[in-house]
Amino acid sequence: MASNDSDNKNMNDLILKERAKSTFRYTEDIAPGLKIDMALHSILHTSLSEFQEVQVIDSYFGRTLVTDGKTQSAEHDEFVYHESLVHPPLFWSAILSGRDDDVSGEGTVKAGGGAPKSVFIGGGGELATAREVLRHNTIERLVMVDIDPAVMEVCKKYLPEWGGEAVANHPKMELIIGDAHKYLMETTETFDVIIMDISDPIEAGPGIALYTQEFYQRAAEVLTKNGVFVTQAGNANFIPHPHSFPTGDEGDEENKESTCFSPIMNTLATVFDHAIPYSVPMPSFGEDWGFVMAFNGPEGEARTLVNFSSEAIDALVEERIEAVPGVPEHRYRAVGVKRATTGKERGGDVLKHYDGVAHRGLFALSKPLREAIRSDKRIMTVENPIFMY
Repeated sequence: MASNDSDNKNMNDLILKERAKSTFRYTEDIAPGLKIDMALHSILHTSLSEFQEVQVIDSYFGRTLVTDGKTQSAEHDEFVYHESLVHPPLFWSAILSGRDDDVSGEGTVKAGGGAPKSVFIGGGGELATAREVLRHNTIERLVMVDIDPAVMEVCKKYLPEWGGEAVANHPKMELIIGDAHKYLMETTETFDVIIMDISDPIEAGPGIALYTQEFYQRAAEVLTKNGVFVTQAGNANFIPHPHSFPTGDEGDEENKESTCFSPIMNTLATVFDHAIPYSVPMPSFGEDWGFVMAFNGPEGEARTLVNFSSEAIDALVEERIEAVPGVPEHRYRAVGVKRATTGKERGGDVLKHYDGVAHRGLFALSKPLREAIRSDKRIMTVENPIFMY
């Protein structure tokens, strides 16, 4: 009898094991010839807004926002993307505004100044970019303009850890449903920092106008004297694949849509004194992700930003970063990632990724990527747009 029970248990275990192999799958195109594939535990939401298909799924990387079949952010690593996008430009704004008398990065960070006080976000529908901005205790005014209210409502319901109602209704926040391009073209206001957390420049997408030389020229006019501009810039892989950069052959269809990391940097460099690329690994995207920060100032300031001491960054974090009350903690966290549970944390206890050591790592691009960037001279204009895959 015991033998039969054991056999039955073994058979049941084998059946469960085989069933586990045949779960629903989530598959996403990453690049020509490359897909990412993972277990799909559940589909929490799916709808079609005026602008895009919007889904929230639960997968290998936890709850994930997907629009038009592309991952936007996931529980596993959304904090890496959003902290990398927001904190380097906001802290650099503080330095450029004279908050630190010794901008060499070797001295002690000194109190004074108060920038950044005003920030503009273009896009950012998940509300996580705004969450990170509001963690800076110098902020007095945050304007966020996103075109799709459906994304925000879905995220508030299914992804409150990204910011939710606590961020959307924050007293320092002005949330506008509208066209970020139109808003910046028409505004009479100026900002210490402009953050573009927008869709990739794809041929069928609405965001291409926000990656052009003409738009960047206007953004420069809307910044304060020591203002800083930053934008997400698509994939920036440590070892670039040949599909990522054009071959120069007009008939090469495989390279028709490619990486926009270097064209975005090149285009910003035609408008600002400095256009500084940086990147971070994003497992849920299936690749490394790039950002470009731009600002005006003396020649040596670019090197100062890249080499700014870890101790100085950590001092800024401790002095300026505070938790946003009412934002719940993620139910899911990767190994080694802190959990902020009281909502009253300050400094390094608030941030999951960004600190002095991480800051220096962001700007340490690989030699192959640096060489690929140097070889790419493309510039993005209204008349000559460039599209990502």
